[in-house]
Amino acid sequence: MKRLIVTLAAVGMLGGALAACETATPYQPLAPGNASQGGYAETKLNDDVWRVTFSGNSLTSRDTVERYLLYRAAELTVNQGFDWFLDTHRATDKKTSYEVDPFYATGPGFGWGYGFRPSWRFGGPWGWRGYDPWGPGLWGPGPYSVDQITRYETSAEIRMGHGDKPPGAIDARQVLTNLGPTIMRPQPAAH
Repeated sequence: MKRLIVTLAAVGMLGGALAACETATPYQPLAPGNASQGGYAETKLNDDVWRVTFSGNSLTSRDTVERYLLYRAAELTVNQGFDWFLDTHRATDKKTSYEVDPFYATGPGFGWGYGFRPSWRFGGPWGWRGYDPWGPGLWGPGPYSVDQITRYETSAEIRMGHGDKPPGAIDARQVLTNLGPTIMRPQPAAH
């Protein structure tokens, strides 16, 4: 009974941790202790030039990542005492990876009870296929779980300024006003 309670507690904690990870990256500083992966960071290159980045997790769209970068550039510009910024160089990277779930359960177990056995699933232009390391005769065709993970990271070098805006410059306070309502911030931890 004690083993069952410990196992259920571990499953509950794992489920809670996974639920916390299953939200898009909020507007937050990039830090290892964040409940959601990703966030913004900046580096001062000169008195009026900064490099700003925003990294999203696999549930954060490219549009959101780019909008949060723009918002952070505007926020940083105002915090540094400037009025406008000029985006001198911007790039967005798309990082795609694949994760194989070797414990995708579909048939009789291998020493662990029903439903636990290693198998892999992969997709392509031909559709989804399975691979069972023990062959189709032992447990059937063996579906597999392979997830495609896409993450976006964007960066920009910005030059900040006062007074009249040069062509292409962006008014930082207008960005804060216009984008502010669309910015999702981290939710406070429940106690």
